[in-house]
Amino acid sequence: MKELNDTTAFITGGASGIGLGFALALAERGAKVAVADVREDHLKEAVRIAADNGWADRCLPVRLDVTDRQAVAEALDETEARLGPLRILCNNAGVGIEGPMDEAGFVDWDWGLGVNLHGVVNGLVAGLPRIKAHGLGGHIVNTASLGALIPARLGKGIYAAAKSAVISLSEHLRLELEDKHIGVSVLCPGPVKTNIRESGRTRPAHLREGSRFLEKEAALEARENAPDWLEPIDVGRMMVNAVLENQLYIFPHPAFLPMVRKRHQAIEDAMR
Repeated sequence: MKELNDTTAFITGGASGIGLGFALALAERGAKVAVADVREDHLKEAVRIAADNGWADRCLPVRLDVTDRQAVAEALDETEARLGPLRILCNNAGVGIEGPMDEAGFVDWDWGLGVNLHGVVNGLVAGLPRIKAHGLGGHIVNTASLGALIPARLGKGIYAAAKSAVISLSEHLRLELEDKHIGVSVLCPGPVKTNIRESGRTRPAHLREGSRFLEKEAALEARENAPDWLEPIDVGRMMVNAVLENQLYIFPHPAFLPMVRKRHQAIEDAMR
């Protein structure tokens, strides 16, 4: 894609954090943006920000749980009916889940994979045929994490497993879409000023009963964003550039390169 003006974008987890950064950066380029999010308070704030920045007429707020496949399809129906054919699909919704894998129950796996991996899959299955059908071309951005590429860390197993899968599926999807005028990028951020620490607030009741991770989720919510973490709008502009340049990987945190090299070196050493 070489032009974003008047194109339609759909962003999951789009009403705060990195998703809102995407929306702001796309709106700067004249795009029409469907901001899909599970939290009504975040949606209201996103609408206010859109109004303050002069693109309220190009902002469609959509309440959405990305684990609900029917709801994802209906949200995309509404988006195309209101804003026009889908061109940019940002599968960005995610939750921060922490806890030891050896103590995890099915509810923890269902929560972590349900949003961080299956949410991406649901967006692709519902959204990709729409982009292919109109023949105008388009782009997909999937949000993974730098945490999937650095050495293993205690308590991060479910999260990293989901994000690793998102990287791999994005790489394969790009290969399959090369001749269809649809680009694919995968975002692998490190620390960004987001609300992911509040993930526990959106965990459904039926996925809370029996979980041993709830104490960790409460501790995560108490963690403050650090002043030196990246601003979401800066990450959003990197994403826009990746769409325009059809870049596969988006790495906003080059300072973590030594940690990535350490993991890759261990892999290479094991193959000698």
